[in-house]
Amino acid sequence: MLDNNQLLRFTTAGSVDDGKSTLIGRLLYDSKSIFEDQLEAIENTSKRKGHDGVDLALFTDGLRDEREQGITIDVAYRYFTTPKRKFIIADTPGHIQYTRNMVTGASTANAAIILVDARHGVIEQTKRHSFIASLLQIPHVIVCINKMDLVGHSEEAYNRVIDQFEEFSSKLLVKDIRFIPISALNGDNVVNRSENMTWYQGAPLLHTLETLHISSDINKVDARFPVQTVLRPQSEDHRDYRGYAGRMASGVLRPGDEITVMPSGFTSQIKTIDTFKGQVNEAFAPMSVTITLEDDIDVGRGDMIVRSNNKPEASQDIEVMLCWLHNDAAKPRAKYSIRHTSNDQKAMIKEVVYKYDINTLERQSDDKELKMNDISKVRIRTTKPLMIDSYRENRTTGSIILVDDTTNETVAAGMIV
Repeated sequence: MLDNNQLLRFTTAGSVDDGKSTLIGRLLYDSKSIFEDQLEAIENTSKRKGHDGVDLALFTDGLRDEREQGITIDVAYRYFTTPKRKFIIADTPGHIQYTRNMVTGASTANAAIILVDARHGVIEQTKRHSFIASLLQIPHVIVCINKMDLVGHSEEAYNRVIDQFEEFSSKLLVKDIRFIPISALNGDNVVNRSENMTWYQGAPLLHTLETLHISSDINKVDARFPVQTVLRPQSEDHRDYRGYAGRMASGVLRPGDEITVMPSGFTSQIKTIDTFKGQVNEAFAPMSVTITLEDDIDVGRGDMIVRSNNKPEASQDIEVMLCWLHNDAAKPRAKYSIRHTSNDQKAMIKEVVYKYDINTLERQSDDKELKMNDISKVRIRTTKPLMIDSYRENRTTGSIILVDDTTNETVAAGMIV
């Protein structure tokens, strides 16, 4: 039985005009997740533009530039709820120059919806977005083969796209791939089953999203608690209180657990786990809590509280799969700020090991320049040790971002290998 409070985050991706915004608009519209005033405003805009019906894409294309150009350029987040589950949607851009926004939208997703135009099949952007979904270890990928109405609802056209995608995805690390033939414009197999494609025996998209099993997607074994701040209220009631506040990255911690603070190596026991509503008997991801310890030891922001018998690696030399996000190419051996959980350090890209050809997934070891949207394996050296796990084991403690100190802009996102 599903918990109707369970939250599913999913991202949409695909090439330009594959119908991502229309699909999300259809999901919101047919699941009755749109306020009346929103619907009225979109209906008026659609009439003003000369559309016969409601332009569903307008529900997500919120920026003025997007509405004028008819494209999505930013990550548009939308929230809706059904009786079975709560959802956060990240509608990401299709243009190649906005691929970096797709990385942003997909980084915390449980599932990725990749749209493919039934007429065009699997193209370069389909491969790029699928590869990024694989790199980001998104557990579930739903390939929505859209615009089936424009190919006569043909099962043959549907199977042709499946064959193309499976040939490519055989090289990817994705646990669960599903295929659904849809028409986002007409609503076929989005919320309701299509009467035009009776040959498809699977569930429509919304039912698939409502029933995806995501409880096992979180790492419940490796207890990782990055400290964000130290709480010392020194009030009348809490004169000697010293708590360490943060969000559980993974695993479970309980009062009485033997813990080690990294990187110092100091050990203690958990005394209490406090929340806004009072003390709790355990903390697990993604709870935000304050932990107090039996011993008064030196703990600060950027430290990590872990179980003494299960520690992450502390290292200054890390290998990372890096997605370069900035317009300017990476500067050779330039220094950047690296942000890893609550830990900020200085870092330098020591070496570009290889880059990926996005079409063939072949490794290119001769090209060492990192330009926007390049995906490459690099070696990074930090000024102080980071407490790391591989991204495959832990998406929180296995991810980093690089920031340009002069502009404070995020230039790259990486997955530790």
